[in-house]
Amino acid sequence: MITIDNLTKYYGKHLAVNNISFTINDNEILGFLGPNGAGKSTTMNMIAGYLPMSKGKINVLGNDISKAPAAAKKCIGYLPEIPPVYPDMKVHEYLKFCAGLKSVPISKRKQQVEYVMERLKVTDVQNRLIKNLSKGYKQRVGFAQALLGDPKFLILDEPTVGLDPNQVVEVREIIRELKKDHSVIFSSHILSEISAVCDRVVIINKGEVKAIDTIENLESSFNSNLVLNIQIDGNKESISNVISGVEGVDKIIEVQPVKASINVYRVALNGDSDKIRNLIMSALIKNNYTILEIFTEKPNLEDVFVKLINQPTKRDSLHDLLESLGSDDKDADNPDNPYNNVPKEDK
Repeated sequence: MITIDNLTKYYGKHLAVNNISFTINDNEILGFLGPNGAGKSTTMNMIAGYLPMSKGKINVLGNDISKAPAAAKKCIGYLPEIPPVYPDMKVHEYLKFCAGLKSVPISKRKQQVEYVMERLKVTDVQNRLIKNLSKGYKQRVGFAQALLGDPKFLILDEPTVGLDPNQVVEVREIIRELKKDHSVIFSSHILSEISAVCDRVVIINKGEVKAIDTIENLESSFNSNLVLNIQIDGNKESISNVISGVEGVDKIIEVQPVKASINVYRVALNGDSDKIRNLIMSALIKNNYTILEIFTEKPNLEDVFVKLINQPTKRDSLHDLLESLGSDDKDADNPDNPYNNVPKEDK
């Protein structure tokens, strides 16, 4: 297990990661989801030991990455967003070189290199210069180096960026297979990627964790804001009045015409969705309207993501407070400004 406690990172006065905490469990795929600039890559770099933290603690299988970096990093394989490959080396040369850097015993290097080349399907290009490979193959080679040394944890930062659809599917399958022997933290801003492979997700925005849970639980938590679709034959205005008069109906979002007097009413609910749906149906039947079709639009990860990302962060609230007090949070001469009370830039 990897535990991240109160992890914080400043770049000068800019707060990139703000006091975040979560865990990476054994044999799970943890999605790290957020918009561009949310702090995902910075967090990945700190967990991998590539970037020093300003504050906090990262513990990898009992090893504090600040106090025992070699022992902690030995348990981690890292694929940055831009694969760390040497373009003028051949694939097998590069992987042998990486195996040496990771202190893989000489007697096991050939076997491990062949294993990762086979698993990432780059054996057929092992004698080609990396600079002559396609982006998809370069990504696979970078992925292969992360597997060398058989690390318990794999950190993958945007592993499918720039790949074509077939390559994306292949990478997904590889990640799923790796779960059998490894734990994977998989960073992306592409919602479909997270939904396709991850067991749990961490949603981050402006350096702050907005949610940590399974995708199913996150979607279920928004069930009080469902949208009901009802196809009904009858006068549009009268039906709209009946629906709007039901307790728990937030609003009619839109009315979509089907044919003649048949329309689909998209109704936003606020509360117990099953109870409100039954009340709507009872009201329509009482007024002699025939319900042709009814179904509920359940929130998906995209809906959850958008709602969470649009929630104000702690920094937004602080900024609003400073403005309400008439303070300028960018005023370097103001000793009471908390934006100025930050550590010096990491060197």
